[in-house]
Amino acid sequence: MLAPTAPAQHPQRALLHNEIHARPAEVMAAPLAIAQIVMWADAAQRDASRSHVARLLRDHHQPPPDGSTTHLRCDFGAFRLRWELHTEFVSWTFTVALDPATPLDAPAARTALAQVPQEWLAALPGQCLSSLHLWVLHADASARQRLVRHMLNEDNVVASAVADANAQLYTDFCIHADGCSRMLVFAEPQLSPQRLGRLVQRLLEIETYRMAALLGLPAARRAAEVLASAERDLAELAQAIRLADRDSEPLLLDRLTRLAGQVESEYAATHSRFSASMAYFELVDRRIHDISESRLPGMQTVAQFMDRRLSPARSTCEWATRRQNALSERVSRVSQLLRTRVDIEQQQSSQALLGTMNHRQGMQLQLQSTVEGLSVAAITYYIVGLISYLAKGAQKLGWPWSPESSAAVAIPVVAFGVWWSLRRLHDKLFHGRH
Repeated sequence: MLAPTAPAQHPQRALLHNEIHARPAEVMAAPLAIAQIVMWADAAQRDASRSHVARLLRDHHQPPPDGSTTHLRCDFGAFRLRWELHTEFVSWTFTVALDPATPLDAPAARTALAQVPQEWLAALPGQCLSSLHLWVLHADASARQRLVRHMLNEDNVVASAVADANAQLYTDFCIHADGCSRMLVFAEPQLSPQRLGRLVQRLLEIETYRMAALLGLPAARRAAEVLASAERDLAELAQAIRLADRDSEPLLLDRLTRLAGQVESEYAATHSRFSASMAYFELVDRRIHDISESRLPGMQTVAQFMDRRLSPARSTCEWATRRQNALSERVSRVSQLLRTRVDIEQQQSSQALLGTMNHRQGMQLQLQSTVEGLSVAAITYYIVGLISYLAKGAQKLGWPWSPESSAAVAIPVVAFGVWWSLRRLHDKLFHGRH
C-alpha cells in the first residue's frame, strides 16, 4: 500500500512545533547542589558564549554545538551543565549530586561551582547579572533549622511551603561573601523527580527574571531627571507662546521642535527597556504562582516579599512610561496649537496679499482700457493717413472725392472697426469667448 503524498510543508513548521518542547525541566533527585550564573550579554557576547561552551565540550572530548543551538545539556561526570541562550542574557546552570552520607554542616564548601574548571568559569562572556546557589536536600526539622541559620541571613529569611506543601523553600535574597545569593529547598520523599525538576527550574527563573526586571529601574530614574527638565521647558514655552507676537513665533516653533526631538529621543532610548521590564515582572508573577506556595507559620512568603519589594520598582517603571507618553502628547498639542496659530496668520497675510494683487489688477485693467483708447486713436490715425494717400492716387484715376474728404469720411468707419476688433481680441484673451 502506497503512503499518501504529504502536502507542501511550511519552512518553519518543525521549529514552531518543537518550541513547546524547548528548554524542558530536568529530572532531579535530592540531594543536589545547583549553581546558576546569568550573564547579561550583547549579540557578540552571546555568540562568544556558544564558542565558550564549545571549548568546554572539546576539553571533555564531546562534540561542539552547531551555530543554531540555543539550548544544551551536557553531563561531564563531575557536574552537569545546562546552557541556555536568551534574547538578552545567557544562563549557565551547573548541577552536582551530593553524597547523602556527607555532613551538611559546611555547605559553602560543597557548591556546584567548585567542580567547574575555574579558569574557564572566570572567562564567561558578558556581565554577571545573577549568581545563585541552590541546594535540594532531605533533612528533618532540626537539621533544617540548623542549615538555615548556618547558610542564610536570619534577619532576611523568606520561607514557604511549595509544590503543594511537598517541599519547603528558604532564601534571604541576599548576596553573600562569595558573590552569590542562596536558596534551600527541602524536598519531601513523596515529591517526584519530574516535579522537583520543574520546581527548581521555576525557582531559578524567579531569581533571573527578578534581576532582569529591575534593570528598568535605573533607566526610569535617569528618565525622571530628563522628563522633569523637559516639563519645565514645555511650561516656559507654553507661557511664551501665549504672550508671543508674530515676529517671535518662528523662534518659539524652533525651540518647541527641538524639545519634541529631545522627548522622542529619550522615549526611543528607554521604551524597549521599560517594555522588557514589564514582561519580566509578569514572568516573575507567573513563576511565583507556578510554585504553588503556602505560608509557613511566622514566615513571609516569596509572593509577599516580591509584592512588597518589587512593587515600588514596577510602579516607577510604569510611571516613567506613562509620564513619557503624557509629555509627548502635551508637546504634540502645544506644537499643533502653535502651528495652527502660525497657519492662521499666514492665511491672513495671504488674504491681504491677494487683496493687494486684486487692487493692482484693477488698476492694470483701467490702465489697459486707457491704453486701448490711445491705441484706437493711433491705429485710426495711421489707417486714415493711408486712405488719404490712396485717395490722392485714385483722384488721378477718376476718384470723385478729394483726399481730405475721403479721409474725413473714413475716420469714423476706421475708428469703429479698430475699436470693435480690439474688443473681440480682448474678449478672446480674457474671457475665452469665440
